[in-house]
Amino acid sequence: MSCCLKAGSSVYVSDGLSFKNRAKGSLRVCSSIQTLHSNPSECLGKTLHLLDQKPATKFVIESPKSDPPNAHKSLRWWEKFLHQNMIEIQSAQELVDSLLNAGERLVVLDFYSPGCGGCRTLHPKICQLAEVNPNALFLQINYENHKEMCDALNIRVLPFFRLYRGEEGRACSFSCTNATIKKFKDALAKHGTSSRRLGLAKGLDESELSALASRGLISRNVEGNSSMGCEVEEGGVFSLR
Repeated sequence: MSCCLKAGSSVYVSDGLSFKNRAKGSLRVCSSIQTLHSNPSECLGKTLHLLDQKPATKFVIESPKSDPPNAHKSLRWWEKFLHQNMIEIQSAQELVDSLLNAGERLVVLDFYSPGCGGCRTLHPKICQLAEVNPNALFLQINYENHKEMCDALNIRVLPFFRLYRGEEGRACSFSCTNATIKKFKDALAKHGTSSRRLGLAKGLDESELSALASRGLISRNVEGNSSMGCEVEEGGVFSLR
Protein backbone atom coordinates (compact mmCIF):
# COMPACT_ATOMS: atom_id res chain seq x y z
CA MET A 1 0.00 0.00 0.00
CA SER A 2 1.43 3.43 -0.91
CA CYS A 3 0.21 6.98 -0.35
CA CYS A 4 1.63 10.37 -1.41
CA LEU A 5 1.40 13.14 1.19
CA LYS A 6 1.60 16.84 0.49
CA ALA A 7 3.42 19.14 2.83
CA GLY A 8 1.24 20.48 5.60
CA SER A 9 -0.95 17.39 5.70
CA SER A 10 -1.16 14.84 8.48
CA VAL A 11 -1.35 11.08 8.71
CA TYR A 12 -2.49 8.69 11.40
CA VAL A 13 0.02 5.89 11.98
CA SER A 14 -1.37 2.39 12.57
CA ASP A 15 0.41 -0.81 13.55
CA GLY A 16 2.53 -2.40 10.84
CA LEU A 17 3.10 0.72 8.67
CA SER A 18 6.37 2.55 8.05
CA PHE A 19 7.46 5.74 6.25
CA LYS A 20 10.12 6.19 3.60
CA ASN A 21 11.19 9.69 2.57
CA ARG A 22 11.60 9.80 -1.19
CA ALA A 23 11.94 13.58 -1.54
CA LYS A 24 15.07 14.73 -3.35
CA GLY A 25 15.42 17.91 -1.32
CA SER A 26 15.67 18.53 2.38
CA LEU A 27 12.61 18.18 4.55
CA ARG A 28 11.85 19.76 7.91
CA VAL A 29 9.64 17.46 9.94
CA CYS A 30 8.17 17.45 13.40
CA SER A 31 9.84 15.45 16.17
CA SER A 32 7.23 12.72 15.98
CA ILE A 33 8.26 11.87 12.42
CA GLN A 34 11.88 11.87 13.47
CA THR A 35 10.87 9.42 16.16
CA LEU A 36 9.10 7.37 13.51
CA HIS A 37 12.40 6.73 11.75
CA SER A 38 14.29 5.86 14.93
CA ASN A 39 11.60 4.09 16.93
CA PRO A 40 8.40 3.50 14.92
CA SER A 41 6.57 1.77 17.75
CA GLU A 42 6.41 5.01 19.74
CA CYS A 43 4.36 6.67 16.99
CA LEU A 44 1.64 4.07 16.72
CA GLY A 45 -1.78 5.58 17.26
CA LYS A 46 -0.54 9.18 16.83
CA THR A 47 -1.27 11.77 14.15
CA LEU A 48 1.92 13.01 12.49
CA HIS A 49 2.14 16.44 10.79
CA LEU A 50 4.35 17.41 7.87
CA LEU A 51 5.60 20.99 8.48
CA ASP A 52 7.48 21.57 5.24
CA GLN A 53 5.47 23.68 2.75
CA LYS A 54 7.30 22.46 -0.36
CA PRO A 55 4.76 20.67 -2.60
CA ALA A 56 7.44 18.33 -3.95
CA THR A 57 7.75 16.60 -0.59
CA LYS A 58 6.67 12.97 -0.89
CA PHE A 59 6.29 10.23 1.66
CA VAL A 60 5.31 6.65 0.93
CA ILE A 61 3.54 4.46 3.48
CA GLU A 62 4.54 0.84 3.06
CA SER A 63 3.43 -2.31 4.79
CA PRO A 64 6.25 -4.23 6.47
CA LYS A 65 7.72 -7.16 4.58
CA SER A 66 6.64 -10.46 6.04
CA ASP A 67 5.65 -13.95 5.01
CA PRO A 68 2.27 -13.96 3.28
CA PRO A 69 -0.63 -15.28 5.36
CA ASN A 70 -1.74 -18.84 4.71
CA ALA A 71 1.60 -19.74 3.17
CA HIS A 72 0.42 -23.36 2.96
CA LYS A 73 -1.78 -22.33 0.03
CA SER A 74 1.29 -22.63 -2.19
CA LEU A 75 1.66 -26.28 -1.22
CA ARG A 76 0.16 -29.12 -3.22
CA TRP A 77 -2.97 -30.57 -1.65
CA TRP A 78 -1.28 -33.73 -0.32
CA GLU A 79 1.38 -31.58 1.38
CA LYS A 80 -1.08 -29.50 3.38
CA PHE A 81 -2.21 -29.90 7.00
CA LEU A 82 0.39 -32.60 7.74
CA HIS A 83 1.41 -33.54 11.28
CA GLN A 84 4.58 -34.96 12.77
CA ASN A 85 3.24 -38.52 12.68
CA MET A 86 2.61 -38.33 8.91
CA ILE A 87 5.52 -39.41 6.69
CA GLU A 88 5.81 -39.46 2.91
CA ILE A 89 7.39 -42.77 1.87
CA GLN A 90 10.18 -42.40 -0.68
CA SER A 91 10.99 -46.06 -1.44
CA ALA A 92 9.90 -49.65 -0.80
CA GLN A 93 12.88 -50.14 1.50
CA GLU A 94 11.83 -47.14 3.58
CA LEU A 95 8.34 -48.62 3.84
CA VAL A 96 9.69 -51.97 5.04
CA ASP A 97 12.02 -50.32 7.57
CA SER A 98 9.35 -47.94 8.87
CA LEU A 99 6.96 -50.82 9.58
CA LEU A 100 9.63 -52.91 11.32
CA ASN A 101 10.75 -49.96 13.44
CA ALA A 102 7.22 -49.00 14.50
CA GLY A 103 7.20 -51.36 17.50
CA GLU A 104 3.69 -51.63 18.91
CA ARG A 105 2.45 -48.48 17.23
CA LEU A 106 -0.47 -48.69 14.86
CA VAL A 107 0.73 -47.94 11.33
CA VAL A 108 -1.63 -46.68 8.63
CA LEU A 109 -0.55 -46.99 5.00
CA ASP A 110 -2.30 -44.27 3.01
CA PHE A 111 -2.18 -44.95 -0.73
CA TYR A 112 -3.21 -41.91 -2.79
CA SER A 113 -2.77 -40.28 -6.18
CA PRO A 114 -2.52 -36.54 -6.92
CA GLY A 115 -5.11 -37.01 -9.66
CA CYS A 116 -7.62 -38.84 -7.45
CA GLY A 117 -10.54 -36.59 -6.52
CA GLY A 118 -11.61 -38.89 -3.69
CA CYS A 119 -8.08 -38.81 -2.23
CA ARG A 120 -8.01 -35.02 -2.33
CA THR A 121 -11.39 -34.66 -0.65
CA LEU A 122 -10.52 -37.16 2.04
CA HIS A 123 -7.04 -35.80 2.81
CA PRO A 124 -8.04 -33.05 5.32
CA LYS A 125 -10.01 -35.55 7.39
CA ILE A 126 -7.14 -38.03 7.37
CA CYS A 127 -4.91 -35.25 8.70
CA GLN A 128 -7.44 -34.51 11.44
CA LEU A 129 -7.49 -38.18 12.44
CA ALA A 130 -3.69 -38.21 12.50
CA GLU A 131 -3.75 -35.21 14.83
CA VAL A 132 -6.12 -36.85 17.32
CA ASN A 133 -4.22 -40.16 17.12
CA PRO A 134 -0.63 -38.98 17.74
CA ASN A 135 0.53 -42.48 18.74
CA ALA A 136 -0.36 -43.87 15.33
CA LEU A 137 2.02 -43.57 12.39
CA PHE A 138 0.60 -42.52 9.02
CA LEU A 139 2.74 -43.47 6.03
CA GLN A 140 1.69 -41.78 2.79
CA ILE A 141 2.44 -43.51 -0.50
CA ASN A 142 2.04 -41.58 -3.74
CA TYR A 143 0.83 -44.03 -6.37
CA GLU A 144 2.17 -41.94 -9.25
CA ASN A 145 5.69 -42.08 -7.79
CA HIS A 146 5.54 -45.74 -6.75
CA LYS A 147 3.41 -47.60 -9.29
CA GLU A 148 5.66 -50.67 -9.23
CA MET A 149 5.51 -50.90 -5.45
CA CYS A 150 1.73 -50.43 -5.37
CA ASP A 151 1.32 -53.10 -8.03
CA ALA A 152 3.44 -55.51 -5.97
CA LEU A 153 1.27 -54.80 -2.94
CA ASN A 154 -1.92 -55.45 -4.95
CA ILE A 155 -3.31 -51.92 -4.65
CA ARG A 156 -6.23 -51.81 -7.05
CA VAL A 157 -8.32 -48.81 -5.93
CA LEU A 158 -7.62 -45.39 -4.43
CA PRO A 159 -7.86 -44.04 -1.83
CA PHE A 160 -6.79 -47.24 -0.10
CA PHE A 161 -5.59 -47.98 3.43
CA ARG A 162 -3.80 -50.82 5.20
CA LEU A 163 -3.34 -50.97 8.95
CA TYR A 164 -0.48 -52.83 10.64
CA ARG A 165 0.03 -53.36 14.35
CA GLY A 166 2.89 -55.02 16.24
CA GLU A 167 3.40 -58.75 15.96
CA GLU A 168 -0.02 -59.18 14.35
CA GLY A 169 1.20 -57.56 11.18
CA ARG A 170 -1.55 -56.53 8.80
CA ALA A 171 -4.71 -55.81 10.78
CA CYS A 172 -7.09 -54.78 7.99
CA SER A 173 -7.33 -53.30 4.50
CA PHE A 174 -10.07 -51.16 3.01
CA SER A 175 -10.95 -48.35 0.66
CA CYS A 176 -13.13 -45.48 1.80
CA THR A 177 -14.23 -42.05 0.65
CA ASN A 178 -15.29 -38.88 2.39
CA ALA A 179 -18.81 -40.26 2.60
CA THR A 180 -17.66 -43.50 4.26
CA ILE A 181 -15.06 -42.03 6.62
CA LYS A 182 -16.74 -43.90 9.50
CA LYS A 183 -15.07 -47.06 8.19
CA PHE A 184 -11.69 -45.42 8.80
CA LYS A 185 -12.65 -44.16 12.25
CA ASP A 186 -13.93 -47.59 13.27
CA ALA A 187 -10.68 -49.22 12.15
CA LEU A 188 -8.63 -46.74 14.20
CA ALA A 189 -10.81 -47.35 17.25
CA LYS A 190 -10.58 -51.12 16.90
CA HIS A 191 -6.88 -51.51 16.16
CA GLY A 192 -5.50 -48.36 17.72
CA THR A 193 -5.89 -49.55 21.30
CA SER A 194 -4.98 -52.85 22.86
CA SER A 195 -5.04 -54.20 26.40
CA ARG A 196 -2.04 -56.45 25.79
CA ARG A 197 1.49 -55.99 24.55
CA LEU A 198 1.83 -56.72 20.88
CA GLY A 199 5.57 -57.45 20.81
CA LEU A 200 7.94 -56.60 18.01
CA ALA A 201 6.48 -55.34 14.76
CA LYS A 202 5.99 -57.94 12.07
CA GLY A 203 5.66 -55.48 9.22
CA LEU A 204 4.70 -56.60 5.73
CA ASP A 205 3.50 -60.15 5.07
CA GLU A 206 5.92 -62.65 3.57
CA SER A 207 3.97 -62.56 0.32
CA GLU A 208 4.29 -58.77 0.18
CA LEU A 209 8.02 -58.90 0.91
CA SER A 210 8.51 -61.55 -1.75
CA ALA A 211 6.61 -59.50 -4.32
CA LEU A 212 8.75 -56.43 -3.62
CA ALA A 213 11.96 -58.45 -3.72
CA SER A 214 11.02 -60.14 -6.99
CA ARG A 215 10.71 -56.72 -8.60
CA GLY A 216 14.03 -55.56 -7.22
CA LEU A 217 12.43 -52.96 -4.97
CA ILE A 218 14.10 -54.19 -1.79
CA SER A 219 17.86 -54.12 -1.24
CA ARG A 220 18.57 -53.02 -4.80
CA ASN A 221 17.54 -50.01 -6.87
CA VAL A 222 15.31 -50.75 -9.84
CA GLU A 223 13.26 -48.08 -11.50
CA GLY A 224 9.52 -48.75 -11.47
CA ASN A 225 7.99 -49.33 -14.88
CA SER A 226 4.33 -50.08 -14.45
CA SER A 227 1.96 -49.83 -17.38
CA MET A 228 -1.08 -49.72 -15.16
CA GLY A 229 -3.72 -47.15 -16.02
CA CYS A 230 -6.49 -45.72 -13.90
CA GLU A 231 -10.07 -44.57 -14.03
CA VAL A 232 -12.46 -42.88 -11.61
CA GLU A 233 -15.42 -44.89 -10.40
CA GLU A 234 -18.63 -43.59 -8.84
CA GLY A 235 -18.28 -42.40 -5.28
CA GLY A 236 -14.76 -40.99 -5.66
CA VAL A 237 -12.96 -44.36 -5.71
CA PHE A 238 -9.97 -44.28 -8.03
CA SER A 239 -9.85 -47.67 -9.76
CA LEU A 240 -6.51 -48.98 -11.03
CA ARG A 241 -6.32 -51.38 -13.95
